Amino acid sequence: MDLNISNYSDTLYEIGIQFGTKILGCVAVLIIGFWIVGSIMGIIKRSFEKRDVDPSLRPFLLGIISTLFKALIVISALGILGIEMTSFAAIIGAAGLAVGMALSGTLSNFAGGVMILIFKPFKVGDVLEAQGYTGSVREIGIFNTIMNTPDNKTIIIPNGGLSSGSMVNYSTEAQRRVDWTVGIGYGDDYDKAKATMEKFISEDSRILKDPAHFIALHTLADSSVNLTVRAWVNAADYWGVYFDMNEKIYKNFGNEGLNIPFPQMDVHVHNAK
Repeated sequence: MDLNISNYSDTLYEIGIQFGTKILGCVAVLIIGFWIVGSIMGIIKRSFEKRDVDPSLRPFLLGIISTLFKALIVISALGILGIEMTSFAAIIGAAGLAVGMALSGTLSNFAGGVMILIFKPFKVGDVLEAQGYTGSVREIGIFNTIMNTPDNKTIIIPNGGLSSGSMVNYSTEAQRRVDWTVGIGYGDDYDKAKATMEKFISEDSRILKDPAHFIALHTLADSSVNLTVRAWVNAADYWGVYFDMNEKIYKNFGNEGLNIPFPQMDVHVHNAK
């Protein structure tokens, strides 16, 4: 009887030693792991600040990254205790797949918003042409970007398509080129038309000297001889210069003996005998 009790005590002692060692290992993994996660999160936070990641996005991203790291550490610690994690991981994976499929569109827009806020292909106030719309960016959200059109309509564009599709950002460069196609009638003096456009350009102080402007004969069209005129301006002056030059051409070409042609057709009638 005493021998059986002694053997039983020895067994309990060995089990206690083994289980205690596992507990100590689990606690050590948790403490060291969480300390490492804290250090890594500090590095990531400083990286976000250095790269000027949007302040509204930082806490969310840091929370997700921290949660993922801590979950891995907890799973590792439970594995030291001998808890089988295969089934648990499979359940989490299946649940994640189901949620991901149900929210595929929303997750795509969220991922697009994260990419836009991190890489900054545009910012609030920029004028964009994207997804069939043109307007100025009013707000960049996690899921959508809100734009105002020139006639003050509000356009809400999902970030998924905006981040993966093509876009034109008219506000990125400080200078833009203004293009005109100016038609004169057949028989008009081309050299005079060119000299007149040179004069109009030199009179507008908003048109830059460098890069130099360009004037050339473009096409011999059905009803007109078309000149191509190109000039560089500061981006803020683009539309003002464009519209003012159109008005100047219309008002003054006649005074210079130049005709602004319109589509026309000559009809010849032959009397049949």
